Amino acid sequence: MGKGGGCVPSKKKQPPVSDDPVSSREAAPIPVHDDETIDVATTSLEPRIQSKLKIFIVFYSMYGHVEGLAKRMKKGVDGVEGVEAFLYRVAETLSDDVLMKMKAPGKDVGIPEITAAELVNADGVLFGFPTRYGCMAAQMKSFFDSTGQLWKEQKLAGKPAGFFVSTGTQGGGQETTAWTAITQLTHHGMLFVPVGYTFGAGMFKMDTVRGGSPYGAGVYAGDGSREANETELALAEHQGKYMATIVKRLAQT
Repeated sequence: MGKGGGCVPSKKKQPPVSDDPVSSREAAPIPVHDDETIDVATTSLEPRIQSKLKIFIVFYSMYGHVEGLAKRMKKGVDGVEGVEAFLYRVAETLSDDVLMKMKAPGKDVGIPEITAAELVNADGVLFGFPTRYGCMAAQMKSFFDSTGQLWKEQKLAGKPAGFFVSTGTQGGGQETTAWTAITQLTHHGMLFVPVGYTFGAGMFKMDTVRGGSPYGAGVYAGDGSREANETELALAEHQGKYMATIVKRLAQT
């Protein structure tokens, strides 16, 4: 188990965003009208004047492996002038009793939980999660399932986003997990930003066990006792820096 480009501002008034995320279990069907269109210029692509660009690092971490990558990733983002990272965790879906039986450590109370509506405030997002059978953990999928209102209004369209993951072993599906997660971005019209091979020689290290891929940073957790090594953490920091430069470049166009 594994542990935004400029455009011509619209004169239309922005539609309000509900403070309540849409639950996948409780949401009523969204009516579709043939004459209903979405002016993307009034959604996430509308330029906003602000002191610093914001990148949200949104993650779920049961045993701390993904959280470790997230914290190092923040260092990379914060190292780019004019860009700032903010750490958020998604809500837990397991009960305290279950978490206790799974020997999961307590959550860092200094990192707040995020709601779907808050995503509109980000200029870019990095999502991190452990894999479950080649897909993102249910806690992160539950969060994505709560973004229905944002999807309906295309509030996230044009925002760059990336992924970082944790798996138990080399066969745990780090790349597959990213592939299956891209569908979430596609329906929102978000821009997937893989890290590629921009990490240079670090992407070709074979002398030690190393997580991560062209899709994003990663860590191998083993049975849960293995911690991320320096190469894995360095890739996470690099991904944060790389995403910050991309978000900054898009904001200047």
